[in-house]
Amino acid sequence: MNKLPVLSGDDLCKILEKLGYYEDHQTGSHIILRNIHPPYRRLTVPNHKEIAKGTLRAIIQQAGLGLDEFKELL
Repeated sequence: MNKLPVLSGDDLCKILEKLGYYEDHQTGSHIILRNIHPPYRRLTVPNHKEIAKGTLRAIIQQAGLGLDEFKELL
């Protein structure tokens, strides 16, 4: 089983910026990201010191990535 890294919300946003996501706005402790490329996906990233493993896995899946692809971006 592949182990997921421990990331903060800011760290995850920096990784997703490499894929063309930018910070659209922030509501409370959640950062809303949009992609500049079609299909213009929208992701919600919690701005916490440590993102839960299940939440991180869901965000990776919503971004259209596999775990191996995500680890290459680290």
